[in-house]
Amino acid sequence: MAYAPRSGGEGGGEGGRERRGRRRDGNENRQERQDGDELKDKLVTINRVAKVVKGGRRFSFAALVVVGDEKGRVGWGAGKAREVPEAIRKATERAKRTMIRVPMREGRTLHHDVIGEFGAGRVILRAAPAGTGIIAGGPMRAVFESLGMGDVVAKCTGSANPHNMVKATFAALSRCTSPRAVAARRSKKVADILGQKKDAAEATEAASV
Repeated sequence: MAYAPRSGGEGGGEGGRERRGRRRDGNENRQERQDGDELKDKLVTINRVAKVVKGGRRFSFAALVVVGDEKGRVGWGAGKAREVPEAIRKATERAKRTMIRVPMREGRTLHHDVIGEFGAGRVILRAAPAGTGIIAGGPMRAVFESLGMGDVVAKCTGSANPHNMVKATFAALSRCTSPRAVAARRSKKVADILGQKKDAAEATEAASV
């Protein structure tokens, strides 16, 4: 007698795979919702791009997005799609994959002044006392707000293109360091590093009198 496979076994296997797939998708969606609750995204700029083809012009949209947790982590991303929401979604996903951590003094400002360059873009970031606020242009302001920095003074001295400004700002932030990191790199104590800085400031002040 010929063997006839049981339909219930095949159906159970496919059904099990579908249930496992649904559970896997549900876990991924839950993780995305958790990331969305922790991270906040800001749309810096969106540009309409036209591609000339045989039948005419084909339009698409390019978005630049900055993502941060307002606790010292920030990232940027660019995305292009035929629709605006899809371009923003692509840019946001890329920004989440390229996040960096920036050390901040007292959780509000930079430890030191720094200059960042990218292409024709050049920015100067300076630490500021408490109560100064964010003094910066639009693209740079979006980066600092997403980062959670409350006091900083920034100036763009190069290209005003939003992409160049954001990339130059990230180039500057990636060069920022803390006294603890410098002390660990030089095999010294943090008090020694801060003491040398204080002595140099006092010597400069005495020389200027």
